[in-house]
Amino acid sequence: MLERLRGLKMARSTYAYVRGNTIKFYEWLAASRSAARLPSGPPVWICGDCHLGNLGPVASADGVVDIQIRDLDQTVIGNPAHDLIRLGLSLATAARGSDLSGVTTARMMEEMVEGYDHALALGDEDETAEPNVVRTVRRRALGRRWRHLAEERLDEIEPRLPLGKKFWALEPSEREELERLFSEEKVRGAILSLKSRDADDRVRLIDAAYWMKGCSSLGKLRIAVLVGIGGTKKYPGEYALVDLKEAVEAVAPASPDATMPTDNAQRVVAGARALAPNLGERMLATRLLGRPIVLRELMPQDLKLEVDQFSRSEATKAARYLAYVVGVAHARQMSSDDRRAWRRTAEEQHRSCFLAVGQCGRSDCEP
Repeated sequence: MLERLRGLKMARSTYAYVRGNTIKFYEWLAASRSAARLPSGPPVWICGDCHLGNLGPVASADGVVDIQIRDLDQTVIGNPAHDLIRLGLSLATAARGSDLSGVTTARMMEEMVEGYDHALALGDEDETAEPNVVRTVRRRALGRRWRHLAEERLDEIEPRLPLGKKFWALEPSEREELERLFSEEKVRGAILSLKSRDADDRVRLIDAAYWMKGCSSLGKLRIAVLVGIGGTKKYPGEYALVDLKEAVEAVAPASPDATMPTDNAQRVVAGARALAPNLGERMLATRLLGRPIVLRELMPQDLKLEVDQFSRSEATKAARYLAYVVGVAHARQMSSDDRRAWRRTAEEQHRSCFLAVGQCGRSDCEP
């Protein structure tokens, strides 16, 4: 049944298939005739699954909202070219599935390269202008509160998880394990780390359930936990929704000499802190039911950038800006010498081969 659900999610469109099938992406990339000519950048933490849906507004523990990478399940120390190719394929597929012309798609790819190069040139010292579509989503994120998150995720604001299509009941023994986990000081500290909360507040587990969500997490351990913070036992001062997600082996290729945590949850958190500081500081690597788990509170300000939000006039600007965001995440991990060398290496390659192997239209770049 889980495979059927995954297939139905990815069958909605070509874009959904590309977004939900990371394994196929790397298989395709490895099988391409142009794979051997891909530029190889300095080994840094990469997203590993850098598609359009994995970028968007992310809130920090202090309440600052920035556009960052928002999903790090596949993060490894690897070739930064893989993130840019993944993003390019995602943007091109999204454009082809809409009413955007081939010319617009080609311009998006060019602007994407320019935006990434701009980030490498400046490091983390400057910001490029946000396109209107991104600015609009950021402003919407800033105005969101708990009730917005509850209405979206829980279908209601009442303090419980509605069992049914999305949420499944836990066994009593599993509930006991969760009670134990949320009594640990490190978990309590992670939840109370938000600037708006008092370190002495009590944290109480109110409800929990299996969470049927996404494509990559289907069949893996994923639990939603509703907790009460502060106030009294009967009337908490506020509620929070915590996501517990099993961390599995990454399919993104790591650099041969990369030194990474062997525990997958610790790997995900390490990558998040390097690539998306707002998210990384809110994540905790732990274990539940003998499995590596990444724990993070879902914030109302954490949003996706959806495909249908991009108009023809905004598409090229958005492609440039999102590649810039990815470039900043890579560049902050590199020395100035490494950034310069990586720019030269990338510029020596045919751009279309760099962005989407086999899509440039030259005979020597055909897959």
